[in-house]
Amino acid sequence: MSALTVERVTTNGSVRRGSFLGHTGFITGRWLRAQYRSPALIAFTLVQPAIWLLLFGQLFKGVVALPGFSDSSYIAFLTPGIVMMTALMTSGWNGTTFIADMERGVMDRMLTSPVRRGALMAGQLISNGTTTVIQTILVFAIGFAAGARYDGGVLGYVVTIVVSMLVGTAFGSLSNAVALLTRQQDALIGISQFISLPLTFMSSIMLDPKLAPHWVGVAARFNPVDWAAITARQALSANPDWNSATRHGLYLLAFTLLVGYLSTRAFRTYQRSV
Repeated sequence: MSALTVERVTTNGSVRRGSFLGHTGFITGRWLRAQYRSPALIAFTLVQPAIWLLLFGQLFKGVVALPGFSDSSYIAFLTPGIVMMTALMTSGWNGTTFIADMERGVMDRMLTSPVRRGALMAGQLISNGTTTVIQTILVFAIGFAAGARYDGGVLGYVVTIVVSMLVGTAFGSLSNAVALLTRQQDALIGISQFISLPLTFMSSIMLDPKLAPHWVGVAARFNPVDWAAITARQALSANPDWNSATRHGLYLLAFTLLVGYLSTRAFRTYQRSV
C-alpha cells in the first residue's frame, strides 16, 4: 500500500482522514524501505562512529593526566560523548531526503494528500532513529572492546540510547526545517556544519568543560548536546546523580519538542513559497 493511501471511505461514501499514528506508520515504512535498500549508506553510517571513537580515543588519551580530569579512563569518558556526536552529525543530513523529495515532486504530492504534516516529520525521524540506535550499540561495543566499563547497568545503557535518539530527533527536525526553508542541498550542508561543529567542541563530548576556557564552560550550560552527554554519563556511572541526569534530560526533551513543533510549521512556509 502506498504511503499516500491514507484515506478511509465510510459506509455512506464519505472520506475520513486516517489517524496520526496510522499516517506516521505509513511514512515510517516508506523511509525504512528506502533507507535499507542502500547498503553502502548503511555501512558508512556504521563505520563512521567507529572511526571517530578510535581516532579521538588515541589522539586525546593523554588528557587523563591533566589535573582536574574526572575520569581515570579516557575511552570510558569518550564513548558516551561519541554516541551523542554521532547522533548529532548523522541527523544533520536528514534534510537531504526532503530535498530529494522536493526535486522529484514527491513532497508536493505528499502535501496535497491527507497526510498529516506532523506524521511527515515524525515518520522520517523514526526511521532515522533506528540508525541512531544501531550506531549507539556499535559505539558501545567498540568502547567495551577498547576497555570502557560502566557500572550503571542496563538502565544506564537504556538512558543513553533514549538520550541519543532525542539528540537525533531534535537536530534531525532542525535539518528538515532548513531543507524546507532553503530547498538547496548546498545550503543545508553548510548550515548543518555551521551548527554541529561548534556544538560539538563547546560541550563535554571530548573534554570536561572545567578544563576548557571559562567561556566554553558557560556556553556548554546552554548546549543541548552537552545536556545529553551529562545525562548519559551520570546514568552510566556507579553512583549516578539522578537529579542532574533528570534535569538535563528534561531540558533536552523540552528542546526536542520545541524544535519538532517549529520544524513541522516549516511545511506551511514551504507551501506558500512554492
